[in-house]
Amino acid sequence: MLIAVASKDGRDINQHFGHAERFLIYEVEEEAEARLVDEKKVERYCTYDADHPMRAHVLKAIADALTGCRAVVCAQIGQAPQMEMERLGLDTFVADGPIKPTLEELAKIL
Repeated sequence: MLIAVASKDGRDINQHFGHAERFLIYEVEEEAEARLVDEKKVERYCTYDADHPMRAHVLKAIADALTGCRAVVCAQIGQAPQMEMERLGLDTFVADGPIKPTLEELAKIL
């Protein structure tokens, strides 16, 4: 299964969904270590523009970039983008800490 991760440093889950300009794509197989298989660059969702808080076209583009992924894991995500990502078919999880062990535990419940 593929899981997308928002990470600033490539080691830890430590980035807010809306600030991510890339998602690291990990493959997690049963009883195996998570391994990095791809990186998807995306347009940052958050613009800090009070006149345009919801950018549905950007969320759709992010979901399209993450096609094939079962879930997205990030340090934080707002309620509106979380609901939209789930509507577009991606489960969202908030977590922090090292990527690989966190994904291996998450895979057990997916």
